[in-house]
Amino acid sequence: MNRGDDLFVKRILKLQDELYIYAYSLTINIEDAKDLLQETLLKALDNRDKYVDNTNLKGWMLTIMKHIFINNYRRTSYTKTIIDQTEELYYLNHLQNADIETPESLLAVQDIKQTIASFPKDYKVILSMLIAGLKYSEIADRLNISAGTVKSRIFYMRQRLHILLKDYR
Repeated sequence: MNRGDDLFVKRILKLQDELYIYAYSLTINIEDAKDLLQETLLKALDNRDKYVDNTNLKGWMLTIMKHIFINNYRRTSYTKTIIDQTEELYYLNHLQNADIETPESLLAVQDIKQTIASFPKDYKVILSMLIAGLKYSEIADRLNISAGTVKSRIFYMRQRLHILLKDYR
C-alpha cells in the first residue's frame, strides 16, 4: 500500500460517523445501517482507482451508499414479487406496505440530511450519538457536558427540523 492509499483510507475512516448517520436515515435500523456502512466502505476501497483526488470524497461515498441501498432495495423487492402464471401474468407484490422506501422518501431523506449537515458540529455529534442509541446522560458523560445541554441541543435541532422541513408534514 502506498502513501496515497494510506491517506485515502484515513480520509474514508474520518467520514464513518457521518456515513453511519446517513445509512441509518436510509435503513431506520441499526444493524442494517452498520451493514450498509460496511458494504459502502468495502466498495469504496475496491474502487479506489475510480476516485479522482482532490474532489468531494464525502459526496462520492454518499453516492456509493445511496446506490448500494437502492440496489439492495430493488433486489429485495424483486425477490418478494410473485408472478401469476395465468394468461394475464399479473405481478403481485407482497410488500404492500405504506412505509416502503420510494424515490420521494429517498429525496426526503436527502433533504433531512442536508438540513442536519447545516447544524454546528457539536449538534451533529450529539445527534449521531442519539441515533446510535445512547441515552442523554451517556452522551453528556462522553462529551463532558451537562445533560441539560444535551437536551437543549436536541430540542433546538427538533425545532429547526420542524421549521425547515415543514413541507414534509
